[in-house]
Amino acid sequence: MKSAKDKIDTIIRMLKRRYRKEMKTSLDHRNRWELLVATMLSAQSQDAQVNRVTPKLFGRYPNVTDYLKLKPSELYPYVRTLGLYRNKSKNIIRAARYVHEHFHDTLPRTIGQMVQLPGVGRKTANVVLANAFGVLEGIAIDTHCITTTNRLFLLHTRDAKKIEARLMEFVPKEEWGNITHLLIALGRDVCTAKKKYCSRCVLNSLCPSSEVKR
Repeated sequence: MKSAKDKIDTIIRMLKRRYRKEMKTSLDHRNRWELLVATMLSAQSQDAQVNRVTPKLFGRYPNVTDYLKLKPSELYPYVRTLGLYRNKSKNIIRAARYVHEHFHDTLPRTIGQMVQLPGVGRKTANVVLANAFGVLEGIAIDTHCITTTNRLFLLHTRDAKKIEARLMEFVPKEEWGNITHLLIALGRDVCTAKKKYCSRCVLNSLCPSSEVKR
C-alpha cells in the first residue's frame, strides 16, 4: 500500500501530465498590484468573471498610488457585476493605503506581512506570493481544492486551514504553488462540486471516491 507521500507524488505527476499548461494563475494582470486586486476580486467569483471587469479597471487604475484617494463608490461601476463588490472595493482601497503607508508602494514578500493588508487572508496571500514572487510559504486553498482533496483523500472538512496544513505535511515544498493550480484544474474539468465525471478523470485509478469500477 502506498504511503500518503507516495500517493501525493503520484497525483502530482499524473496531474502535471494532464494540466501542465494550467499551472499558473488564470487571473489577468500586468503587475503585482494588479494580481493582488484581481485575487481579492475573485473571492466568491469565477476568474473568468473577474477577467471581464479588470481591463477597464486596470486601464483606469493600474498602480497602488492610483487608489489612495479613491472612494469605494468610484470603483463600483467597474466591479458591480461581482459578488460582494461593495466590500471588495472598500478593502482594495484600504489595502492600497496600507501598502503605501507601511511598504512604500511595494507589496510585501512574507505571508505574515501580506495578511496584514485589509481583506487579504491566507488564500489570497499564498496566491500572490507564489505567482508574483515565487515565494512558497503555504498552499492556497479554494473551493475546487476543498472538493478535490476531500474526494481524493477522504477528508471530511471544508476548513481551508486544516486542508492546507494536511497538504503541507506531504506535498514537497517546491510543489506548493503547483498543487493549487493542478487541483483547481482538476476541479474545473472533471471533479466539480455538483458532479463528478470519473470516467474522464486522470486519477480515477487511484481515487477512493471514483465511481469507475476497477
